[in-house]
Amino acid sequence: MQYICDGGDLKNLMVTISYDGSCFHGWQIQQNALTVQEVFQNSLSKIIGDDFDVKGCSRTDSGVHANMYCISLKTHHPIEPIRLKAALNRWLPKSVAVLDCQKADDSFHARYSCLSKEYIYKIWNSEVRNPFLDGYALHYRYKIDEQMLNRAAQAYVGKHDFTSFCTLDNREQGDLTRCVKAFSVERERDMVIMKVEADGFLYNMVRIMVGTLLKIQQGKLAADSIPEIIKKKNRKYAGPTAQACGLYLNKVNYEFNI
Repeated sequence: MQYICDGGDLKNLMVTISYDGSCFHGWQIQQNALTVQEVFQNSLSKIIGDDFDVKGCSRTDSGVHANMYCISLKTHHPIEPIRLKAALNRWLPKSVAVLDCQKADDSFHARYSCLSKEYIYKIWNSEVRNPFLDGYALHYRYKIDEQMLNRAAQAYVGKHDFTSFCTLDNREQGDLTRCVKAFSVERERDMVIMKVEADGFLYNMVRIMVGTLLKIQQGKLAADSIPEIIKKKNRKYAGPTAQACGLYLNKVNYEFNI
């Protein structure tokens, strides 16, 4: 289903991008740090001027990548979505690409209309590092038992208070309950991929989940320890925060198909 704007001069567009986060300090604009939102808006202003309002589907940490990232864009400019897609891909740096641009319903909001998000975390599990994956996967040289970790990770699934799996700062206040819909750990030769879908994520939540599973792999935590860590609601009981390089926002789910 494609949302269609009902009329009026103000259009609401849904823009889907992908980006290599290696050189960015996340999505959201910051002072003295290059972000994806900054380069997106700079490119957009070259095409339609300053008549726009941009909202992203999620914050992402410095160094985190996105296979799919959704933006709601409101503007009075008459440019057609297909032309805007082509123009943005001309002006954006090679590390960012526009995959799609379409009209959306007036009520569509990239963040608040989202039903769930899916992240993947890539681990290059080999004694020898892969120079082509530097910055794009965590290199872990010791053997990973993906089946054991997949069983352990099922304790994440369900509705829980994930305080133990969150870096607390002023952005994380109030209810820290999230519903994890699925978590899997699978191997593709030397690549171990952890995949998690939830209705929302806390600051560093996925990276701490991954770090906790790796601590289980190392034998420093019991394989059945995750339920108790969740109950403690205390960050110190979970594992370390895994490096950002292996994390990708993989899919954003809405009521309609993109």
